[in-house]
Amino acid sequence: MKAKNKPADVIAFVLLVVGALMMLMPFYYMISTSLKGPEDIYVNRLVWIPSRLVWKNYVTAWQSEPYFGRYFVNSALIATVTTLLQLFTSALAAYAFSSFNFWGKEPLFMLLLGTMMIPSQVTLVPNYAIIARLGWIDTYRALIVPFAASVFGIFMMRQFFQTIPIELWDAAQIDGCSRFRYLWSVMIPLSRPIFVTNGLFTFIGGWNSFLWPLIVTNTPRLRTIQVGLSQFNQEFGTKPDLLMASSTIAIIPLLIIFFVAQNQFIQGIARTGMKS
Repeated sequence: MKAKNKPADVIAFVLLVVGALMMLMPFYYMISTSLKGPEDIYVNRLVWIPSRLVWKNYVTAWQSEPYFGRYFVNSALIATVTTLLQLFTSALAAYAFSSFNFWGKEPLFMLLLGTMMIPSQVTLVPNYAIIARLGWIDTYRALIVPFAASVFGIFMMRQFFQTIPIELWDAAQIDGCSRFRYLWSVMIPLSRPIFVTNGLFTFIGGWNSFLWPLIVTNTPRLRTIQVGLSQFNQEFGTKPDLLMASSTIAIIPLLIIFFVAQNQFIQGIARTGMKS
C-alpha cells in the first residue's frame, strides 16, 4: 500500500511546494526590494537578489513620513479595541444562538447570515451618513464602533459552541450555575481556540482596513497605517525601495501575532466545522 501511494505523495508534495513558493514570491520580492540600492531598482530587469543590502532604507522610510509612528499606534489601538469588542459581542450572540431555544431562532440566524452576502460598498454611504449625523467624523469612535460586531464572528463561535457537550450545562445547573456564569466559567475557557482564531481574523481586518479610515478621517493624527502607506506612495512614488521598506514594517506585527497564535488558530479552524 505504501509503495502504491508513493507517486501520489510525491506529486502532492511537489504541488504543495510549488504553491507555497508562488505564495511567498511577492513577499520575498517586497523584502528584497526594501533592501536594494538605486543600482538594483532603476534597471530594465528583475533583480531578485540585491547586489548589496541597504538596511538604511528602513530608517529612511520611517523618518521620511513624520506621522508614520502615529499611524502605527492608531492601527494597533483601533485593531485591538475592535477585536475585544467583537469577541465580546460575538460570544454573547453565539451563546444565545447555540444554547437558547426561542421563537424564530433559526430564521433569525439565517437572516443574520444573509447579511454577509451584502457587499460592504453597499452600506458604505449609509454608514457614513449615520457617522456624520452623530458628529463622529475624524474621531476614534467612527473607526471602532461600526465594527464592534461581526456576523462572521458570531457564525464561527456558534459553530464552535455547538461542539461543547450539553451535559456540561446539565451538570452546571445542578451546582446552581447561572447562564452567564456558565458562559464565563465553562464555555469561554473551553473555547480558547475559536477566540484566538476569531480575534486573529478581526485584528488582521482592523490592521489592514483602508477605505473606511480614509473617508472618515480628515487629519493625519487619526489615520491608520494603510492610509499612511497610500500617502507615502503618493509622496515617494518614484522610490519603491522606501515604499517596500515601509510595507515590510507594516506586516511585521501581523506575522508575529500569527506565529505566536498559529496552534490555537489551526485548532479553532479545524473544530469550527465539526457540527452544524
